[in-house]
Amino acid sequence: MAQDFNRPLAERMRPQRLTDYCGQQHILQVGKPLYEAIVSGHLHSMIFWGPPGTGKTTLAKIIAAHSDAHFIAISAVLAGVKDIRDAVALAKLIQTQENRRTILFVDEVHRFNKSQQDAFLPHVEDGTVYFIGATTENPSFALNNALLSRARVYVLNALTPDDLLQVLEQALRDTERGLGQQQLTMTAAVKQQFLQTADGDARRLLNLLEIAAELASAKHTASIDESISEAVLTGTLRRFDNQGEEFYNQISALHKSVRGSSPDGALYWFCRMLDGGCDPLYLARRIVRMASEDIGNADPRVLQLCMNAWDTQQRLGSPEGELALAQAIVYMACAPKSNAVYVAFKAAQQDAQRSGSLPVPLHLRNAPTPLMQGLDYGKHYRYAHDEPEAYAAGETYLPEELAGASYYRPVSRGLEIKIAEKLKHLRALDKAAVSPQ
Repeated sequence: MAQDFNRPLAERMRPQRLTDYCGQQHILQVGKPLYEAIVSGHLHSMIFWGPPGTGKTTLAKIIAAHSDAHFIAISAVLAGVKDIRDAVALAKLIQTQENRRTILFVDEVHRFNKSQQDAFLPHVEDGTVYFIGATTENPSFALNNALLSRARVYVLNALTPDDLLQVLEQALRDTERGLGQQQLTMTAAVKQQFLQTADGDARRLLNLLEIAAELASAKHTASIDESISEAVLTGTLRRFDNQGEEFYNQISALHKSVRGSSPDGALYWFCRMLDGGCDPLYLARRIVRMASEDIGNADPRVLQLCMNAWDTQQRLGSPEGELALAQAIVYMACAPKSNAVYVAFKAAQQDAQRSGSLPVPLHLRNAPTPLMQGLDYGKHYRYAHDEPEAYAAGETYLPEELAGASYYRPVSRGLEIKIAEKLKHLRALDKAAVSPQ
């Protein structure tokens, strides 16, 4: 037993039976396909997709126990094709000698490259192993189609506060595997602090609880109080998968909150990303993009405001810089919206790519030499400043093949209302103009 207690609390408290497993009731209720497959011992290859600490490895081990299958675990972070071959060889040996099935569990399976993923496909197909992969990344992007087609994907959610409370209470009570022998006490308020910091991650919760228990023991007390809670939990960051799917989900939520004119939503997602450890300079770069893409000329001041906020972040750092970024985000969310420039840019870009290398019309070409002048470069060019209203009515500025193309269409919001009125007036001048001979 002493040796058992040398293992981390999170490992000691790992559930051994399905009845002890916390959370994921959306896939583990009676009548759900996964639940029925587990209790009946009917195996199939599967992929568990979810954030850290949601029970992916534990569930795989429980499935192996219920189906009396041999369990082989490898980590894609450390393993290679040789390890896969060794695991397959062992599975064949067990199948021959013991007539038992083998579950090959691959943790962080998204870390395998294509050739590594392909290495165990034939052995999944012929039944040598049943494959269970665990990943924190979206399988649609992280895994090969060939592997996805042979395995069913189950989504595991972050644990709810009620799930985490159950995990915490079990650890405090259990005298054989948990902390029950210490008879620790925690107030409801302190428990909530631990649940909030765990952020849906049971492993993180148990690791924090173990540190708190050790600190209480060092202080010769059985109470995990506010002072111990503050010492253990201060500075602990929220779950934030930098450059992973959750990272892009949150920046998407920030961008769409700005676009949707929700300053509250935009501020919340901005703070969530900061709280998770996101680089403020990355956020600064993204808000500049938002300024041009979603506000544009409806309020051109926004772009300068965002550039100023970026500059403030670079010059002053935290926390002054973050406040300047927050100011820019709130202003953007409240500003009139226009994607007219963004749409026009995309349309012009498409024409430029599709139409090939169209020549610049002669009248728009520069003619700095006699040779160029002799080739009619710049001939018939009309200098707009010399024309009424500083506008050369009827003049064209596109290649002949794209004559009449229109990309920029101002919206009826913000400054673009006036821009639209001016363009309408200029088009009227074009229509009334007599083409030059």
